[in-house]
Amino acid sequence: MSKRARPPEEALADVRTAILDDETLVRGLATGSRRGHSVPWRRIEFRYVELKSGLVLQLTSYDEYTATVRNAPVGSDDADNLVDEMVDLPFANWHVDTTSEVMQLRITKKGEALLHVEAAPEGRAIDRAHDRQKPRMLPADHPVLRAVGISDQSGQIKPSRQSKYRQVDEFLRLLDKALDSALESGRLQPPTADGPLRMVDLGCGNAYLTFAAAAYVQDVRREPLEMVGIDVRPQARDRNTAIAHDTGLGEVVTFQSSTIAAAEVSERPDVVLSLHACDTATDEALARAIRWRAPVILAAPCCHHDIQAQMSGSAPPDPYTLISRHGVLRERFADVMTDALRASIVRQEGYRVDTVQFVGSQHTPRNTLLRAVRTDSKPPESVRREYDDLILAWHIRPALERMLETSEPVDADVRPG
Repeated sequence: MSKRARPPEEALADVRTAILDDETLVRGLATGSRRGHSVPWRRIEFRYVELKSGLVLQLTSYDEYTATVRNAPVGSDDADNLVDEMVDLPFANWHVDTTSEVMQLRITKKGEALLHVEAAPEGRAIDRAHDRQKPRMLPADHPVLRAVGISDQSGQIKPSRQSKYRQVDEFLRLLDKALDSALESGRLQPPTADGPLRMVDLGCGNAYLTFAAAAYVQDVRREPLEMVGIDVRPQARDRNTAIAHDTGLGEVVTFQSSTIAAAEVSERPDVVLSLHACDTATDEALARAIRWRAPVILAAPCCHHDIQAQMSGSAPPDPYTLISRHGVLRERFADVMTDALRASIVRQEGYRVDTVQFVGSQHTPRNTLLRAVRTDSKPPESVRREYDDLILAWHIRPALERMLETSEPVDADVRPG
């Protein structure tokens, strides 16, 4: 692999040449914006597509909600102009795959161009089909999916694991978007061999999403990675360590047997995951992530008992007696309140927070995910007032608030953000 600093115009000229080579381009991708600039899309992607009218260079531009497609005939001025238009925009990161090379270009805050070039994997093919099925974030025949039992030995998704595969796929889409958002905002620096993306999965259990995230970052996004999975059970650590070695991820993904509160990492994590940690274990994970000042947090809660128990111990405020009278409705209402309070607390700690459904309820009832990207922006005073009004009306105190009051701002063994 070669790594060199070059003037931006020279490095972007190499990107332009690679994208316009219709015989070798697999995909060209741009994300993020340079410091002090903005770009109109979250990401753009170039590829060549075979249409009835002939081969075209296709540009797909993604904003927060939609994808827009533009086509230009190969060798035409329109194709040249389309590439020039995108290369001239102040994107911070370019990733270009060809049949022979992988090019990664990053424009630093100082305006310098850092270009990494390495050989492409052997046998890389070009897909020029137009009407493709919705691409999966991780192919069904990936060794990781076989190792965790989602795919069979022939690389086909097991019928009984179709729902699990959809859950993995949607989770990876949310992870991908969160990483791009953090890169674009400058809260996350593009990973390199000298500074890999550091991820921690707190309460990883059997680690099927841990492995999926690691495989996606390393094999699809092609970014250097260091990942740690934490679980209190020694047998989970031993099982997951064996899978990591069997799938070739032993140097990338390691596992510890520890409680979330006692988990130790040598460097501040860039991304903290907490996926289906039971009850207040999710709050423990959020508290650790906040104290680490992690740029990205993704948390999918499991069961909710703490707020439910507090609500059952006191009279509800008017006019909520109608809901609390019925046990199943009270539990569902407490679930929603728990996650709403968590989102509010994380926001008050300087994060932009979304709470999303990452897979349909027909596949799993545990389908809510809290996605947070650190901004260090102070929220409006109304956010704190709304939070205080809610907990005072219901006579409750969320576990996350209690944990943050008793934890240290930054762990001593972790570099400050």
